[in-house]
Amino acid sequence: MMGLLVVIATALPLLRFNQWWIRIFDFPRGQITVAGIVLLALYLYFWDPYRIYESVVLGLLVLALGYQLVKMFPYTVLMPKQVLAAESRSDDARLSLLVANVLMDNREAEAFLAIVRKYDPDMILTVETDQWWEQALRTLEEKYPHTLKNPLDNTYGMLVYSRLKLIDPEIRFILKDSIPSMHMQVQLPSGDRVFMHFVHPDPPNPKYATETTERDAEVLIVGREVEKRDKPTIIAGDFNDVAWSQTTNLFQKTSGLLDPRVGRGMYNSYNAKNPLLRWPLDHVFHSDHFKLVRMEKGPAWGSDHFPIFIELSLESGAEAAQEEPDTTPAEGDQVDEKIEDGKQQTDTH
Repeated sequence: MMGLLVVIATALPLLRFNQWWIRIFDFPRGQITVAGIVLLALYLYFWDPYRIYESVVLGLLVLALGYQLVKMFPYTVLMPKQVLAAESRSDDARLSLLVANVLMDNREAEAFLAIVRKYDPDMILTVETDQWWEQALRTLEEKYPHTLKNPLDNTYGMLVYSRLKLIDPEIRFILKDSIPSMHMQVQLPSGDRVFMHFVHPDPPNPKYATETTERDAEVLIVGREVEKRDKPTIIAGDFNDVAWSQTTNLFQKTSGLLDPRVGRGMYNSYNAKNPLLRWPLDHVFHSDHFKLVRMEKGPAWGSDHFPIFIELSLESGAEAAQEEPDTTPAEGDQVDEKIEDGKQQTDTH
């Protein structure tokens, strides 16, 4: 019976339904895999080949485990790196970013400020920031004078702090009036401009959204915006979706952006408070103009998310050395369908 549950948990995300209780099974692939391996060992130990039911479940369990491993394999060191290591030594063409979901009710502001001092990033993105957090982080403005703020008490507040001047900063509400996203350009000391997009859509949780339709549509709309832009671009934030989901895969192919975790690790950013239930929710995707200097998952500090730090190097010739993903015609149609479904659902609210 337990083996069958592993098979069902593996199969449910394959269905093209957006109900939260289906999509949530995209998340715990590692946990499902560990449970499946334990059950597989038990089945093999007690297996009676003359019991047809057991043989069928055993076969399905092997297939389920194989599928889970294939989905997670890109985020292991066995996979070739999608983003190459930086070669340039020029600091003028580098950009560092700290992404942190602070957990709105968390009040450990000093612990977060210590993390900022540790990494000393060029830019900081915080989400789930309410008015209390906006006030608690005002000391950052001495070193980060360029800001874009939208504190909210609904867990969707967002604050941006930058040493680099923000060019054409804009707060958008892509699908819902209660969920902001932030868009801007920054100019590096080298003179190069970088497009920045920060998002934090709904999680698949009945408290916030019973379906993932609007979550999927929001990230895909931003992905479509940067498609074929062919200029240095970064999209980051708490996507409330895992790196290996179908939607994140479609987003990456649509946008043509690279994932620096591929070939390096999962960088599980959630849940910092539960070591048994962790998966990658906080993402930084970037165009093939960049190579990676370093990427780290920061320490636990009071939030239920670990912060993510990344430093990128804008390098001549990087585009030729790195292959950007692309959609097939069928995947492009699927993206159009998801975006249209999200807009229609928003209109009915």
